[in-house]
Amino acid sequence: MTATPFTLASASLFIIFSALALVPFLFRNQRALITAVFSLTAISSLLSLIAGIWTVRDGITESYIILLGLPDLPFHMRLDSLSGFFLTVIGALGFIVSIYSIGYVRGFIGQRSVTSLVFFYSLLLAGMFMVVLADDAFFFLISWEVMAASSYFLVMFEDERTENRRAAFLYLAIAHVGAIAILLSFGLMAGFATGFEGFNGYTFDAMRKMDIPPSWAAVAFFLAFFGFAAKAGVMPLHVWLPDADSVAPSNAVALMSGVMLKTAIYGILRVTFDLIRVFPWWWGAVVLVFGLMTAVMGILFAILQQDLKRLLAYSSMENIGIILIGTGMAMVFASFNMTALSALALIAALYHTLNHAMFKGLLFMGAGAVHHATRERGMEGMGGLIHRMPWTSALFLIGSVSISALPPFNGFVSEWLTFQAFLLSPALPSPLLNLLIPLGAAILALTAALAATCFVKAFGVTFLGRWRGDHDTPIHEVDGFMKTGMGLAASMCLFLGVLPTFVIDWMDIVPERFLGGKLAASAGEFGWMWLTPISYTRASYSGPVVLLGIIAIVALAYIILHARGTTIHRGPLWDCGFEKITPRMQYTGTAFSMPIRRIFGFLFNVRERIEVDAEHGQRAFPSRIYYSLKIRDRMWNWLYQPVADASFWVARQAGRLQQGRIQMYLIYPFITIIVLLVLLR
Repeated sequence: MTATPFTLASASLFIIFSALALVPFLFRNQRALITAVFSLTAISSLLSLIAGIWTVRDGITESYIILLGLPDLPFHMRLDSLSGFFLTVIGALGFIVSIYSIGYVRGFIGQRSVTSLVFFYSLLLAGMFMVVLADDAFFFLISWEVMAASSYFLVMFEDERTENRRAAFLYLAIAHVGAIAILLSFGLMAGFATGFEGFNGYTFDAMRKMDIPPSWAAVAFFLAFFGFAAKAGVMPLHVWLPDADSVAPSNAVALMSGVMLKTAIYGILRVTFDLIRVFPWWWGAVVLVFGLMTAVMGILFAILQQDLKRLLAYSSMENIGIILIGTGMAMVFASFNMTALSALALIAALYHTLNHAMFKGLLFMGAGAVHHATRERGMEGMGGLIHRMPWTSALFLIGSVSISALPPFNGFVSEWLTFQAFLLSPALPSPLLNLLIPLGAAILALTAALAATCFVKAFGVTFLGRWRGDHDTPIHEVDGFMKTGMGLAASMCLFLGVLPTFVIDWMDIVPERFLGGKLAASAGEFGWMWLTPISYTRASYSGPVVLLGIIAIVALAYIILHARGTTIHRGPLWDCGFEKITPRMQYTGTAFSMPIRRIFGFLFNVRERIEVDAEHGQRAFPSRIYYSLKIRDRMWNWLYQPVADASFWVARQAGRLQQGRIQMYLIYPFITIIVLLVLLR
């Protein structure tokens, strides 16, 4: 059989399900189970990566019907440029994290069984692959549920901890509320595809041909947007994200935050640009507003966190917001038939989707390496790890620079492209948009500055200074598998930042197919070294030149400082005359974020308390000072707590029906029969 991208994708799924079938035979030998299954998921991800790159490069579209569904509802599968792009993103990070997982999951051997972690990690990968390959609502929702259920069990891995059980329940509840909204959206579009007279409209091909009135199209779009936003962690549906990502195993979180959130972005793009296709500008404005709100609130939440994984989880909100900003801009430009600008905005969103997968996967793997070595989660109990974990420190620094949108790494390119889309917005023929979009550009600039602040804190408090924790804690560098996984992600961050013209030329088929516009011709007008999104007279950027300039400056500084052995002098720490400096006196993460908390504290529910333990009433010379800080999300009290209270009230009222007497239980069906007879008469 001739190899095609679809055969490679199918082989990828077959290998994953083969790995799942191995679990019952290898669960007694945990080390062999880890090596075998994660090796197979790495091979599977590599095949999907190749299939995705091949599909996008050649602009291939393949469709197949798989006779595995219900008798009259078979599964439809399709591989086109959009699904190929997301297959590439999932496959790339899946390959990297699977290699990392071999070393990371071995750290649990002797502490607990890893069978469930290995099984549901593989099932999560399979679910994500199937979501982007599905070409009908039935198969899509089955794949979506497979992905959601496997994520739930990954969050529940350490189920003896209350916080894991709470996070898993919250995630599952919001995921299913979102799934119901997606189901309603698909049902509405399927009905208009066939006139509500049959089930044939459940295929995406039928939906592409539907004739849906604008008002019902708006209902279908916003139902889909609500459902996918719940999975992506968009404000105000974000409350599950920090809880789930902070307690799940780090290899699973690298996938969940790095690519599972992107399946929601895929769903939004598929419904908007492929199924509905024609929309008014205000849809894009709504997406843009939610993106801006999610970006700025996500990074503000992140700065205030002291748990490293929780900080990274909130920063995922920020980056999802940036992707939605590009998506909203693309929708606005497309509604006014400005194809070149809509292509620019969509390329910015897609490029940031790929970039975020790489640097967020790298950062969560780095956080997992730190926890693997120190058994610490709070940054306040770390410090000085650059001396004991030099490889992890250097790779985490690359991820921090990338996510802070600093050149020459990849985060800068996609955010720079997003800013270019903002700067070209005065061409829009709408006074309201010409007022809104400059404000959005200012908010995005604030977000970028806060992101740099956040990761200065994350890296500085965790890796610099002196160790704050127990001095008897044995800390060591991680093994080769974990370093290889992080090294591959770091290499991709550099490649995507230095050579963006190659990547844009590869992915340009996506806006061409769905928007009718291209970017590669103008983006690479001056060759592979220069990125000129619209015109070289407006803006240009050269990643190779910036990289060479940075290398030259660093080399020159090194030569000047080390030309003579006496140039650099080391001396004792300046202590203001106080000779008993200890690691506990270092600048803390709480102190670092205090100015931000003072400025933006009105957005949060901040509870700060100081208690002075004075001896014999001498408050001027207290024996101890107790400081506590709690920061709560106002959205929880405004939106979620009332719903939870109402649910418990209803449950208590329903509980009164349980009288414990057989006579009362016999009365209930008797009353039900009488009511039915009256109503059906």
